[in-house]
Amino acid sequence: MADLSPLQKARYNYEPKLPEVLTGDIAEIAVALGETTESVADQHQLRGLFPLTYGAPVARFAKGKNPEVGKELRVGVILSGGQAPGGHNVIAGIFDALKKSNPKSVLYGFKGGPSGIIDDDVMELTSEIMDAYRNTGGFDIIGSGRTKLETEEQFEKSLATCRKYGIDGVVVIGGDDSNTNGAVLAEWFKKKKSGITVVGCPKTIDGDLKNEHIETSFGFDTATKTFSELIGNIEKDANSAKKYWHFIKLMGRSASHIALECGLQTQPNICIISEEVKEKNMSLDQVVDTIIDVVAARAARGLDFGVILIPEGLIEFIPEMGNLIGELNNLLAKEAEYFNSLKSMEDQREWVNHELSRDSSYVFSSLPRGIQMQLLDDRDPHGNVQVSRIETEKLLIELVSEKLSGMKQKGEYNGKFSALAHFFGYEGRCAFPSNFDADYCYGLGFSAFMLLSAGLTGYISNLANLHKPAAEWVPGGVPLTMMMNMEQRHGEQKPVIRKALVELDGAPFKTFESKRNDWAVNTSYKFPGAIQYYGPSEVCDQPTETLKLEKGQ
Repeated sequence: MADLSPLQKARYNYEPKLPEVLTGDIAEIAVALGETTESVADQHQLRGLFPLTYGAPVARFAKGKNPEVGKELRVGVILSGGQAPGGHNVIAGIFDALKKSNPKSVLYGFKGGPSGIIDDDVMELTSEIMDAYRNTGGFDIIGSGRTKLETEEQFEKSLATCRKYGIDGVVVIGGDDSNTNGAVLAEWFKKKKSGITVVGCPKTIDGDLKNEHIETSFGFDTATKTFSELIGNIEKDANSAKKYWHFIKLMGRSASHIALECGLQTQPNICIISEEVKEKNMSLDQVVDTIIDVVAARAARGLDFGVILIPEGLIEFIPEMGNLIGELNNLLAKEAEYFNSLKSMEDQREWVNHELSRDSSYVFSSLPRGIQMQLLDDRDPHGNVQVSRIETEKLLIELVSEKLSGMKQKGEYNGKFSALAHFFGYEGRCAFPSNFDADYCYGLGFSAFMLLSAGLTGYISNLANLHKPAAEWVPGGVPLTMMMNMEQRHGEQKPVIRKALVELDGAPFKTFESKRNDWAVNTSYKFPGAIQYYGPSEVCDQPTETLKLEKGQ
């Protein structure tokens, strides 16, 4: 093993805290089932697509007798999608519960994500391997991937792999799309009477896999605390140098949970919330004007510096930009061959402008050349714009600077504007998990095994009451179909787990909204500092501001 830092060595020895009900004799943990459930929407269609797993009851664990525990089992685990802090502890929780139930039981890892179960790329996870990854960040124990499980051939190959190793259950650790895959696999395995149980675990740093039962996805706590440390450092620098406006783009394409949480933790001058932009039907000019109002107000006080937080997916929430991106996606998907035959960027730009609607053509023409190139160059395998690669922070800097220059010539602005751009994303995906995420993930893994041992397929592991100490958390499972609706994907209606957006009438946003005007003009920065792992609980074990506010704290 490579040389280890003192923190690595210490974290290997950290013992995650479990909910009280999951401690003690594992044979004394019983499953309590509630009433049958319904999906969040499109009930008739989803009942037809999942006839064998739809409507299952919510499960909770309580002290009691569990005759199913103690069997020798073989379980496979998949890490799916982007990394999130705590994934290794989910696997550790599964491993420890499995071995506690029966030391002869075996845990396998499907390497490289869902492709591992399809292609029979499998490794046994031993105590020696597991102990080298406890409480650490990353997904490097078995790797991850984004292969979708959706074709009959993939399901057949997955079943063949499971039968080869005698696997009784599969745990899919992933986000909304990955757990949708898990739900489809659970239904297919049940239709084939395979006896293989499939359970999911809620992962994504974006925080958009949440609902009344899934209070947060794992990794969100650690990632936002990591980003907030960096933002706090920049705020301290900004208030020291007093000469730069820092435009900071933060991960989170589909929702602004990361930006909102970091805003609550650090109190920047501006924090844009994409959902609010869409709700108010704000144009790109209006977003720019909102920034300029704050820049000018601070300049009037002699404060030519500040910090602005920008969600990664903002550009899609601005109506005219969303329309433009939608048109480009359709146009370049249909005419990909002709578009790629055009020899120069100028030819491509001219052709696109001619083919777009009048309104979208105007928007496209008004954008800086660099942004136009990103809209045309960076596309995913389906021909869609890769929004994460659009440098929204630089676009806003350019548009704000241009408008301020015009105002200065008219004598409407006398300040100085110098801006720096940042993007915080990958910095937070593999950080050492916070104590909260280390505990939460371990409990999710332990709970996932309990669901598997009870034969509850098509469920996602969950823990409730996360605003309380870990001993008081309530473990259980929720049917995956309960969280689903039908959405248009690549021209077809598909069953998917509904993403959770920032609720503009929710406590976290309302708290932010009540304070942002003060933060805008006054320098009210907070400096969270680095994640603390050792010390008093009020420093080391606290959940996010979002979770506390949602729970009325």
